[in-house]
Amino acid sequence: MKLGVIVNEERPAALAFAERLVDAARRRGLGVVAEGEDVPGDDWEGEQVDLVVAVGGDGTVLRAAQRALDFEVPVFGFNLGTVGFLAEAEPEDLEPVLDRIASGEVRVMPRMTLEATTSQGTVGYGVNDVVIEKIESQRLVALDVVIDGTDFLTYRADGVVIATPTGSTAYSFSAGGPLIDPEIEAIAVTAVAPHALFDRTIVLSPTARIRCTVIADRPVQASVDGRELGHLGAGGWVDVRRGSRSVGFVTFDHETFPRRVRDRLGLGHAG
Repeated sequence: MKLGVIVNEERPAALAFAERLVDAARRRGLGVVAEGEDVPGDDWEGEQVDLVVAVGGDGTVLRAAQRALDFEVPVFGFNLGTVGFLAEAEPEDLEPVLDRIASGEVRVMPRMTLEATTSQGTVGYGVNDVVIEKIESQRLVALDVVIDGTDFLTYRADGVVIATPTGSTAYSFSAGGPLIDPEIEAIAVTAVAPHALFDRTIVLSPTARIRCTVIADRPVQASVDGRELGHLGAGGWVDVRRGSRSVGFVTFDHETFPRRVRDRLGLGHAG
């Protein structure tokens, strides 16, 4: 088995852990390639891997998930970030985790993706969310939202977040959206700081198709999982639908979603 390692190179602790990871993996007969000048391991030059391993926070896991999607393999994350909703293991789990990977004792949970297409012809795929938001900090944008061909609502807001259940713990949550168990397939549409009486998230079928059209002369920026798709002016649009492929997240001991939320957010339990 060959591992493709992606590391948050801005965190010294992540680089130090990556060195331990590469050494421990090789001792178990696992091949290792890695991205980045400062990351130990052979250079990853587009060769096929069996598992993409992220070392960092949720942003690093998302970057690794994109690579996993490209190679049609699962992804696994070690949490060296702040919250770590997407990471499966902590640094102290390194040895037992690699033992199970080497022996093939892994369980893969598929997670839905999103596909976004802009009026400019740009296409992007993501695990977390599609965001259409303002560029000018002091001005709201106006976005006309159509769902499955039905005129839904015109949002005057800082932007709109269209999220998967996996992405419900990220920007969508910060904007007031619900937390959704990633084992559920759905698409959540949440306005960011809307100037309207209706400010609730709408949770849709995973087969829903959503078009957001810019209807005022205030440019917006569209992005998928933080990667920019482009800037759009009046009349420009973004179509969002379920991606044609899912991304597999490796897990070992099934952790319930409520427990993950409790532990990652440091929530207490009375009684």
